[in-house]
Amino acid sequence: MDCPVEEGEIRRALEPVAGIQGLRFQLGARTLAIRAAPEVIPAALAAIRAAGFAPQPLGSAPAPHAHTEGDHAHDHDHGHDHSHGDHDHGASTGVKRLALALLFALGAESLHLFFGDAPALKWAGLAVAAVAIWLAGVETYTKGFAALRRGRLNINALMTVAVTGAFVIGQWPEAAMVMALYAIAELIEARAADRARNAIEGLLALAPEEAEVQQPDGTWTRMASTAVPLEAVVRISPGERVPLDGVVTTGSSTIDQSPVTGESLPVDKAAGDVVFAGTINQAGELAFRVTAAASNTTLARIIHAVEEAQSTRAPTQRFVDRFAAVYTPTVFAIAVAVAVLAPTLMGIGWLDAVYKALVLLVVACPCALVISTPVTIVSALASGARRGILIKGGAYLESARSLKVVALDKTGTITSGKPTLVHQEVLRPEEGLDAPAIAASLAGRSDHPVSLAIAGGLPGERLAVDGFTALPGRGVEGVVGATRYTLANHRLVKERALGSPELEARLAAQEALGRTVSLLADDRGVIALFAVADTLKPGSRDAVADLLALGVVPVMLSGDNTATARTIAAEAGIAEVRGDLLPQDKLVAIEELQRRHGLTAMAGDGINDAPALARSDIGFAMGAAGTDTAMEAADVVVMNDDLRRLPETIRLSRRTHGVLWQNIVLAVGIKGVFMVLALFGSATMWMAVFADMGATLIVVANGLRLVRSRSDT
Repeated sequence: MDCPVEEGEIRRALEPVAGIQGLRFQLGARTLAIRAAPEVIPAALAAIRAAGFAPQPLGSAPAPHAHTEGDHAHDHDHGHDHSHGDHDHGASTGVKRLALALLFALGAESLHLFFGDAPALKWAGLAVAAVAIWLAGVETYTKGFAALRRGRLNINALMTVAVTGAFVIGQWPEAAMVMALYAIAELIEARAADRARNAIEGLLALAPEEAEVQQPDGTWTRMASTAVPLEAVVRISPGERVPLDGVVTTGSSTIDQSPVTGESLPVDKAAGDVVFAGTINQAGELAFRVTAAASNTTLARIIHAVEEAQSTRAPTQRFVDRFAAVYTPTVFAIAVAVAVLAPTLMGIGWLDAVYKALVLLVVACPCALVISTPVTIVSALASGARRGILIKGGAYLESARSLKVVALDKTGTITSGKPTLVHQEVLRPEEGLDAPAIAASLAGRSDHPVSLAIAGGLPGERLAVDGFTALPGRGVEGVVGATRYTLANHRLVKERALGSPELEARLAAQEALGRTVSLLADDRGVIALFAVADTLKPGSRDAVADLLALGVVPVMLSGDNTATARTIAAEAGIAEVRGDLLPQDKLVAIEELQRRHGLTAMAGDGINDAPALARSDIGFAMGAAGTDTAMEAADVVVMNDDLRRLPETIRLSRRTHGVLWQNIVLAVGIKGVFMVLALFGSATMWMAVFADMGATLIVVANGLRLVRSRSDT
């Protein structure tokens, strides 16, 4: 299955079947899951066959899966089954059959061209033409008659009527050539359309089929990735792809995570770090503990989400489908009118009028128009997935281009979410007193985030600490050498009366910048101060500048205090800031932004952002690699923490919209030209076939540009 119209025909065929509880179409994978009791499935498959399709159940059970590969009994048949395109019949057999059909069609044209209506050779020409039509069009005729019996004006029905009519009125060489050219063009088009599907299927090939697994006796054995149990230990060598998700147990290396997260630079991995299936081990040997089955890896969930996205029609796609549903019967009615009325109104012979009508029937096929939208959407979804941008549906892909505002959570979205030592100052320098070393030694004994940030920001040798004590809500203290030191917050300094007006001024200056200050003191007073703050992620400032350049207003919504939020916003280049927000406050803020500006997105990474993400027009989940909840909840999932993916999504959306409308204008324009030529000019049937399939190939190739592109600027 390639298109929503084909899906609609199958839906209509299954509507009368009692017992069907639900249908789930996967156009990209060409599969249909039928939710029903086992005894209902045979009736469902029979209904699909009666509609002219050829369902192939997957698996040995009477499973609720019917694989519909290739019958194109729909309004814009663009070929997978035809003997010239069906993989089941063999691609090489189809090509040979079409080559033979083209040879016979050329033979019929030659006999007509060189010998005209010579009685002796006319019947030979008719026979040669009939053989060409049979070789190229036997399946088209089969499906065409089935469609006509159901009252469906699909391409098979149109070609059946057009070729038969041409043969009957004496245009048998052209009828043969039209059928051969149509079949060849369908084969080429099917191969081109498959490229969009292969872009998605190529993601699946990233994960290797086998893994080297440690056995209970300590030996290593290669086995299928699908058979590896949870908690098993897998080993990968440099240059190998990671077969499953897991947590590193031994070894260190660098991993190219671009296939999953879109990160351009390799990421260092050591014991305790997470690895994803499909990523590439670059340096050292690693062993990791498996945390997800092959069917539930992050990569598998990405592929599943992209497949799900294909089954939701974008606004432009829905418009095109509605247009095609009206266009085809309208042109058919015009063709009938031409055949009946043209001899009287235009003063031409009835054979010429019928011929013009038959040309119009070929023009009536909306192949190029209808196939252009799904191919373009699938190409864009695949392009985004390759960059680590998982867009959950064509509607979000299209609407992102119109965003007016992007609301950004602060912690974990704009900032790294981890405190970092950003400032240190010795207030009481004394000979032999190494204040940073003392502070680092005290901080290194605590697991508080602020202490960890101070210890991590002060490299060097650690000193021995005796009598270490944690002071809840205030800090830590201990004896270094013979002196008791305290590393504490502003509150404890006030309680012990160790402050001074000068110190208070310094603390106020740091806290105005949104920093958390820790003070190193002894019983004589404060020795040094250390300021810790959450810092901008690399790329956040560039992302904000990109959004502004695209005409999108960035707004910060933070649960942190307003002073801190304003400081970070100023560093990032964000003008509008709202701090001290509870989750429900963020929700209210999103609603207010929607009323004031229009289409509004929300980007966040935490559970507290969930209400705002759900209320926004498009919710972006940041850093969601391996996180089930975020992947399920958001409309767009950014697999890594790079905020620059947001403007990249908007650019991809705008480019996709441009390609969609380029294709619509091309398809409709070419059809319009040939309709005029058919009515008032000298357009022939084979010219109409060339124009129809040429337009289809052009729009498919245009849509596939989105897959090939690595930048959407």
